Amino acid sequence: MSLLFSDYSLPAPEGSMQLPNRVVVAPMCQYSAVEGEASDWHLMHWGNLLNSGAGLFIIEATAVSPEGRITPYCLGLWDQKTQTALEDKLLRARKLAPKTRVFIQLAHAGRKASSAAPWQGGQILPSESGGWETQAPSAIPQLDGERNPHELSTAEMQVIIKNFVESARRAKTIGIDGIELHAAHGYLLHQFLSPIANQRQDQYGGSLENRMRFVLELFSAVRKEWGGVLGVRLSASDWIENGWSLEESVELTQRLKSLGCDYIHVSSGGISPKQKIQLGPNYQVPFAKEIKQKTGMATMAVGLITEPIQAEEILQNHEADLIALARAFLYKPRWGWEAAAALQGHVSASPQYWRCLPREAQAVFADVKMGQR
Repeated sequence: MSLLFSDYSLPAPEGSMQLPNRVVVAPMCQYSAVEGEASDWHLMHWGNLLNSGAGLFIIEATAVSPEGRITPYCLGLWDQKTQTALEDKLLRARKLAPKTRVFIQLAHAGRKASSAAPWQGGQILPSESGGWETQAPSAIPQLDGERNPHELSTAEMQVIIKNFVESARRAKTIGIDGIELHAAHGYLLHQFLSPIANQRQDQYGGSLENRMRFVLELFSAVRKEWGGVLGVRLSASDWIENGWSLEESVELTQRLKSLGCDYIHVSSGGISPKQKIQLGPNYQVPFAKEIKQKTGMATMAVGLITEPIQAEEILQNHEADLIALARAFLYKPRWGWEAAAALQGHVSASPQYWRCLPREAQAVFADVKMGQR
Protein backbone atom coordinates (compact mmCIF):
# COMPACT_ATOMS: atom_id res chain seq x y z
CA MET A 1 0.00 0.00 0.00
CA SER A 2 1.25 3.49 -0.85
CA LEU A 3 2.40 5.48 2.17
CA LEU A 4 1.77 8.73 0.27
CA PHE A 5 -1.92 7.82 0.16
CA SER A 6 -2.19 6.45 3.66
CA ASP A 7 -3.76 8.59 6.34
CA TYR A 8 -1.70 10.49 8.89
CA SER A 9 -2.57 11.89 12.31
CA LEU A 10 -1.18 15.23 13.48
CA PRO A 11 -1.31 15.74 17.27
CA ALA A 12 -2.72 18.84 18.95
CA PRO A 13 -3.74 19.80 22.51
CA GLU A 14 -7.42 19.93 21.52
CA GLY A 15 -7.27 16.54 19.79
CA SER A 16 -5.39 14.95 16.92
CA MET A 17 -6.23 15.75 13.30
CA GLN A 18 -6.53 12.99 10.72
CA LEU A 19 -5.33 13.69 7.18
CA PRO A 20 -6.59 11.36 4.39
CA ASN A 21 -3.17 11.31 2.69
CA ARG A 22 0.33 12.74 3.11
CA VAL A 23 0.28 15.14 0.16
CA VAL A 24 0.49 18.82 1.15
CA VAL A 25 0.07 21.95 -0.94
CA ALA A 26 2.82 24.19 0.46
CA PRO A 27 2.13 27.91 1.02
CA MET A 28 2.83 30.01 -2.07
CA CYS A 29 2.70 33.81 -2.10
CA GLN A 30 0.41 35.14 -4.84
CA TYR A 31 1.02 38.91 -4.42
CA SER A 32 -2.61 39.49 -5.36
CA ALA A 33 -4.23 41.02 -2.27
CA VAL A 34 -5.55 44.58 -2.07
CA GLU A 35 -4.45 46.32 1.15
CA GLY A 36 -4.05 42.87 2.66
CA GLU A 37 -7.53 41.72 1.61
CA ALA A 38 -7.99 38.46 -0.28
CA SER A 39 -9.18 38.99 -3.86
CA ASP A 40 -11.00 37.03 -6.55
CA TRP A 41 -7.60 35.66 -7.56
CA HIS A 42 -7.47 33.90 -4.18
CA LEU A 43 -10.97 32.50 -4.69
CA MET A 44 -9.89 30.96 -8.00
CA HIS A 45 -6.48 29.86 -6.73
CA TRP A 46 -7.76 28.26 -3.53
CA GLY A 47 -10.70 26.56 -5.21
CA ASN A 48 -8.35 25.11 -7.79
CA LEU A 49 -5.88 23.71 -5.26
CA LEU A 50 -8.59 22.42 -2.93
CA ASN A 51 -9.57 20.20 -5.89
CA SER A 52 -6.00 18.90 -6.23
CA GLY A 53 -6.35 15.66 -4.26
CA ALA A 54 -3.97 16.86 -1.52
CA GLY A 55 -4.86 15.98 2.03
CA LEU A 56 -3.77 19.40 3.32
CA PHE A 57 -3.69 22.87 1.80
CA ILE A 58 -1.67 25.67 3.45
CA ILE A 59 -2.59 29.28 2.66
CA GLU A 60 0.31 31.51 1.64
CA ALA A 61 2.42 33.63 4.03
CA THR A 62 -0.17 35.90 5.63
CA ALA A 63 1.08 39.06 7.32
CA VAL A 64 0.15 39.77 10.93
CA SER A 65 0.54 43.54 10.40
CA PRO A 66 0.71 45.89 7.40
CA GLU A 67 4.44 46.47 7.87
CA GLY A 68 4.96 42.69 8.01
CA ARG A 69 3.98 42.22 4.35
CA ILE A 70 6.66 41.21 1.86
CA THR A 71 5.03 43.44 -0.75
CA PRO A 72 2.12 45.90 -0.81
CA TYR A 73 0.15 43.10 -2.49
CA CYS A 74 0.56 40.41 0.17
CA LEU A 75 -2.28 38.74 2.03
CA GLY A 76 -2.97 39.88 5.60
CA LEU A 77 -4.96 38.94 8.68
CA TRP A 78 -4.55 41.90 11.01
CA ASP A 79 -7.96 43.62 11.22
CA GLN A 80 -11.64 43.08 10.56
CA LYS A 81 -11.39 44.00 6.87
CA THR A 82 -8.66 41.49 6.12
CA GLN A 83 -10.42 38.87 8.23
CA THR A 84 -13.75 39.35 6.45
CA ALA A 85 -12.18 39.22 2.99
CA LEU A 86 -10.20 36.07 3.77
CA GLU A 87 -13.20 34.39 5.38
CA ASP A 88 -15.47 35.21 2.43
CA LYS A 89 -13.11 33.93 -0.26
CA LEU A 90 -12.11 30.82 1.70
CA LEU A 91 -15.70 29.88 2.55
CA ARG A 92 -16.70 30.16 -1.09
CA ALA A 93 -13.67 28.18 -2.28
CA ARG A 94 -14.32 25.41 0.23
CA LYS A 95 -17.92 25.08 -0.95
CA LEU A 96 -16.60 24.42 -4.46
CA ALA A 97 -14.28 21.57 -3.47
CA PRO A 98 -14.15 18.32 -1.49
CA LYS A 99 -13.66 18.69 2.23
CA THR A 100 -9.97 19.42 2.75
CA ARG A 101 -8.01 20.53 5.80
CA VAL A 102 -6.81 24.13 5.47
CA PHE A 103 -3.92 25.66 7.43
CA ILE A 104 -2.63 29.22 7.25
CA GLN A 105 0.97 30.39 7.44
CA LEU A 106 1.33 33.47 9.67
CA ALA A 107 4.33 35.62 8.89
CA HIS A 108 6.24 38.87 9.28
CA ALA A 109 8.74 39.74 6.54
CA GLY A 110 11.07 41.84 8.72
CA ARG A 111 13.85 43.42 6.68
CA LYS A 112 12.56 41.73 3.49
CA ALA A 113 9.29 43.68 3.65
CA SER A 114 8.30 46.71 1.57
CA SER A 115 9.41 45.04 -1.66
CA ALA A 116 8.08 45.13 -5.17
CA ALA A 117 6.33 42.03 -6.50
CA PRO A 118 8.73 39.50 -8.07
CA TRP A 119 7.59 40.33 -11.61
CA GLN A 120 8.24 44.01 -10.80
CA GLY A 121 11.85 43.36 -9.79
CA GLY A 122 11.41 42.43 -6.12
CA GLN A 123 13.53 45.33 -4.84
CA ILE A 124 12.88 47.39 -1.70
CA LEU A 125 10.37 50.14 -2.53
CA PRO A 126 11.01 53.80 -1.63
CA SER A 127 8.28 55.62 0.28
CA GLU A 128 7.18 57.54 -2.82
CA SER A 129 6.44 54.19 -4.51
CA GLY A 130 4.41 52.78 -1.64
CA GLY A 131 7.27 51.52 0.52
CA TRP A 132 7.60 51.72 4.29
CA GLU A 133 10.24 51.42 7.01
CA THR A 134 11.22 47.81 7.54
CA GLN A 135 11.93 46.13 10.89
CA ALA A 136 14.61 43.64 11.91
CA PRO A 137 16.56 42.30 14.89
CA SER A 138 19.55 44.43 13.79
CA ALA A 139 19.97 47.41 11.46
CA ILE A 140 21.47 45.25 8.71
CA PRO A 141 19.86 45.23 5.24
CA GLN A 142 19.20 42.06 3.26
CA LEU A 143 21.17 43.36 0.27
CA ASP A 144 24.12 45.75 0.07
CA GLY A 145 22.92 49.18 -0.88
CA GLU A 146 19.44 48.81 0.57
CA ARG A 147 18.36 51.18 3.33
CA ASN A 148 18.91 49.87 6.85
CA PRO A 149 15.91 48.39 8.61
CA HIS A 150 14.76 49.72 11.97
CA GLU A 151 16.25 47.70 14.85
CA LEU A 152 13.37 46.48 16.97
CA SER A 153 13.21 47.38 20.65
CA THR A 154 12.08 44.75 23.12
CA ALA A 155 8.80 46.64 23.51
CA GLU A 156 8.25 46.56 19.74
CA MET A 157 9.01 42.84 19.72
CA GLN A 158 6.23 42.30 22.25
CA VAL A 159 3.84 44.14 19.93
CA ILE A 160 4.76 41.75 17.13
CA ILE A 161 4.09 38.78 19.41
CA LYS A 162 0.66 40.26 20.17
CA ASN A 163 0.07 40.67 16.44
CA PHE A 164 0.73 36.97 15.87
CA VAL A 165 -1.59 36.03 18.72
CA GLU A 166 -4.34 38.28 17.38
CA SER A 167 -3.99 36.82 13.89
CA ALA A 168 -4.23 33.31 15.38
CA ARG A 169 -7.42 34.39 17.14
CA ARG A 170 -8.82 35.65 13.84
CA ALA A 171 -7.84 32.38 12.14
CA LYS A 172 -9.84 30.51 14.77
CA THR A 173 -12.89 32.68 14.07
CA ILE A 174 -12.60 32.01 10.33
CA GLY A 175 -12.50 28.24 10.86
CA ILE A 176 -8.90 27.57 9.84
CA ASP A 177 -7.82 24.03 10.80
CA GLY A 178 -4.18 24.67 11.67
CA ILE A 179 -1.46 27.33 11.85
CA GLU A 180 2.09 27.33 10.57
CA LEU A 181 4.47 30.00 11.86
CA HIS A 182 6.92 31.17 9.20
CA ALA A 183 10.48 31.03 10.57
CA ALA A 184 12.17 30.40 7.22
CA HIS A 185 13.36 32.05 4.00
CA GLY A 186 14.99 35.07 5.60
CA TYR A 187 11.85 36.58 7.10
CA LEU A 188 11.64 38.07 10.59
CA LEU A 189 11.66 34.95 12.78
CA HIS A 190 14.48 33.48 10.72
CA GLN A 191 16.34 36.79 11.00
CA PHE A 192 16.35 36.47 14.79
CA LEU A 193 17.70 32.92 14.55
CA SER A 194 20.52 33.58 12.12
CA PRO A 195 23.78 35.28 13.19
CA ILE A 196 23.94 36.67 9.65
CA ALA A 197 20.97 38.97 10.37
CA ASN A 198 20.99 39.08 14.18
CA GLN A 199 23.91 40.92 15.72
CA ARG A 200 22.12 42.26 18.79
CA GLN A 201 23.99 42.80 22.03
CA ASP A 202 21.04 42.14 24.37
CA GLN A 203 19.33 38.94 25.55
CA TYR A 204 18.02 38.30 22.02
CA GLY A 205 21.38 38.15 20.24
CA GLY A 206 24.74 36.41 20.38
CA SER A 207 24.45 32.87 21.74
CA LEU A 208 22.13 30.25 20.30
CA GLU A 209 20.02 30.46 23.43
CA ASN A 210 19.57 34.19 22.93
CA ARG A 211 18.91 33.99 19.20
CA MET A 212 16.19 31.38 19.77
CA ARG A 213 14.55 33.38 22.55
CA PHE A 214 12.19 35.55 20.46
CA VAL A 215 10.96 32.62 18.36
CA LEU A 216 10.32 30.50 21.45
CA GLU A 217 8.52 33.34 23.23
CA LEU A 218 6.37 34.00 20.18
CA PHE A 219 5.57 30.32 19.73
CA SER A 220 4.58 29.97 23.39
CA ALA A 221 2.25 32.96 23.15
CA VAL A 222 0.51 31.57 20.06
CA ARG A 223 0.33 28.09 21.60
CA LYS A 224 -1.61 29.53 24.56
CA GLU A 225 -4.13 31.07 22.16
CA TRP A 226 -4.33 28.23 19.64
CA GLY A 227 -5.21 24.72 20.78
CA GLY A 228 -5.25 23.16 17.32
CA VAL A 229 -2.40 21.91 15.17
CA LEU A 230 0.51 24.36 15.34
CA GLY A 231 3.67 23.91 13.29
CA VAL A 232 6.71 25.89 12.23
CA ARG A 233 8.33 26.30 8.84
CA LEU A 234 12.07 26.40 9.34
CA SER A 235 15.08 27.10 7.16
CA ALA A 236 17.25 24.24 8.38
CA SER A 237 20.41 25.82 6.95
CA ASP A 238 21.48 29.25 5.73
CA TRP A 239 23.81 27.57 3.20
CA ILE A 240 26.47 30.09 4.21
CA GLU A 241 29.54 29.91 6.45
CA ASN A 242 28.86 30.91 10.06
CA GLY A 243 25.13 31.06 9.39
CA TRP A 244 22.20 29.17 10.94
CA SER A 245 22.99 25.46 10.83
CA LEU A 246 21.27 22.08 10.79
CA GLU A 247 22.61 21.35 14.28
CA GLU A 248 20.97 24.53 15.56
CA SER A 249 17.76 23.57 13.77
CA VAL A 250 17.74 20.27 15.65
CA GLU A 251 18.18 22.10 18.95
CA LEU A 252 15.42 24.59 18.13
CA THR A 253 13.08 21.76 17.10
CA GLN A 254 13.67 19.99 20.39
CA ARG A 255 12.82 23.18 22.25
CA LEU A 256 9.72 23.78 20.14
CA LYS A 257 8.60 20.21 20.71
CA SER A 258 8.78 20.73 24.46
CA LEU A 259 6.53 23.78 24.05
CA GLY A 260 3.89 21.85 22.13
CA CYS A 261 4.91 22.16 18.48
CA ASP A 262 3.16 19.56 16.33
CA TYR A 263 5.30 19.48 13.17
CA ILE A 264 8.27 21.10 11.41
CA HIS A 265 8.05 22.07 7.74
CA VAL A 266 11.69 21.77 6.67
CA SER A 267 12.97 24.22 4.07
CA SER A 268 16.26 26.17 3.84
CA GLY A 269 18.00 29.36 2.74
CA GLY A 270 16.79 32.90 2.21
CA ILE A 271 18.87 34.89 4.69
CA SER A 272 21.55 36.14 2.31
CA PRO A 273 22.27 36.45 -1.42
CA LYS A 274 25.66 34.90 -0.62
CA GLN A 275 24.06 31.52 0.08
CA LYS A 276 25.41 28.61 -1.92
CA ILE A 277 22.54 26.17 -2.29
CA GLN A 278 23.30 22.78 -3.82
CA LEU A 279 20.12 22.44 -5.89
CA GLY A 280 18.87 19.07 -7.06
CA PRO A 281 16.00 16.62 -6.50
CA ASN A 282 15.42 16.03 -2.76
CA TYR A 283 18.08 18.61 -1.88
CA GLN A 284 16.36 19.52 1.39
CA VAL A 285 15.21 16.02 2.34
CA PRO A 286 18.41 15.22 4.35
CA PHE A 287 17.52 18.16 6.61
CA ALA A 288 14.04 16.76 7.24
CA LYS A 289 15.49 13.29 7.84
CA GLU A 290 18.02 14.57 10.40
CA ILE A 291 15.44 16.60 12.29
CA LYS A 292 12.98 13.70 12.30
CA GLN A 293 15.54 11.17 13.50
CA LYS A 294 17.14 13.40 16.14
CA THR A 295 13.92 14.82 17.64
CA GLY A 296 11.06 12.47 16.82
CA MET A 297 9.11 15.46 15.53
CA ALA A 298 6.68 15.00 12.66
CA THR A 299 8.40 16.52 9.63
CA MET A 300 7.23 17.82 6.28
CA ALA A 301 9.74 17.58 3.41
CA VAL A 302 9.67 20.11 0.56
CA GLY A 303 11.87 21.25 -2.31
CA LEU A 304 12.25 19.85 -5.87
CA ILE A 305 10.02 16.89 -5.08
CA THR A 306 8.12 16.51 -8.34
CA GLU A 307 7.42 12.83 -9.07
CA PRO A 308 5.03 10.44 -7.27
CA ILE A 309 7.59 7.64 -6.93
CA GLN A 310 10.11 10.16 -5.59
CA ALA A 311 7.65 11.30 -2.91
CA GLU A 312 6.75 7.71 -2.04
CA GLU A 313 10.40 6.72 -1.60
CA ILE A 314 11.00 9.57 0.86
CA LEU A 315 8.23 8.20 3.05
CA GLN A 316 9.28 4.57 2.62
CA ASN A 317 12.81 5.51 3.67
CA HIS A 318 11.48 7.22 6.82
CA GLU A 319 13.01 10.54 5.81
CA ALA A 320 9.82 12.55 6.43
CA ASP A 321 6.18 12.07 7.42
CA LEU A 322 4.49 14.41 4.95
CA ILE A 323 5.40 15.58 1.43
CA ALA A 324 4.82 19.21 0.47
CA LEU A 325 4.87 20.53 -3.08
CA ALA A 326 4.53 24.14 -4.19
CA ARG A 327 5.32 25.13 -7.76
CA ALA A 328 4.63 21.60 -8.97
CA PHE A 329 0.99 22.21 -8.04
CA LEU A 330 0.94 25.48 -9.97
CA TYR A 331 2.13 23.64 -13.07
CA LYS A 332 -0.01 20.55 -12.45
CA PRO A 333 -2.98 21.51 -10.25
CA ARG A 334 -4.17 17.87 -10.30
CA TRP A 335 -0.80 16.45 -9.27
CA GLY A 336 -2.54 14.55 -6.49
CA TRP A 337 -4.70 12.70 -9.00
CA GLU A 338 -1.69 11.75 -11.11
CA ALA A 339 0.17 10.54 -8.04
CA ALA A 340 -2.80 8.45 -6.92
CA ALA A 341 -3.01 6.84 -10.35
CA ALA A 342 0.71 6.05 -10.32
CA LEU A 343 0.68 4.65 -6.78
CA GLN A 344 -2.78 3.02 -6.78
CA GLY A 345 -4.06 5.48 -4.22
CA HIS A 346 -7.42 7.21 -3.82
CA VAL A 347 -8.40 10.88 -3.60
CA SER A 348 -11.61 12.87 -3.31
CA ALA A 349 -12.74 15.08 -6.17
CA SER A 350 -15.76 17.17 -7.03
CA PRO A 351 -18.38 15.10 -8.90
CA GLN A 352 -18.23 17.51 -11.85
CA TYR A 353 -14.76 16.06 -12.53
CA TRP A 354 -15.52 12.37 -12.07
CA ARG A 355 -15.83 11.66 -15.82
CA CYS A 356 -12.50 13.24 -16.75
CA LEU A 357 -10.09 10.42 -15.94
CA PRO A 358 -8.75 7.92 -18.47
CA ARG A 359 -10.51 4.57 -18.14
CA GLU A 360 -7.45 2.89 -16.63
CA ALA A 361 -7.36 5.50 -13.84
CA GLN A 362 -11.04 5.44 -12.84
CA ALA A 363 -10.23 3.81 -9.48
CA VAL A 364 -8.39 6.95 -8.36
CA PHE A 365 -11.55 8.72 -7.19
CA ALA A 366 -13.05 7.45 -3.96
CA ASP A 367 -16.78 6.61 -3.87
CA VAL A 368 -17.48 7.40 -7.53
CA LYS A 369 -21.03 6.47 -8.54
CA MET A 370 -21.76 7.45 -12.13
CA GLY A 371 -25.12 7.07 -13.81
CA GLN A 372 -25.65 6.98 -17.57
CA ARG A 373 -27.02 9.94 -19.51
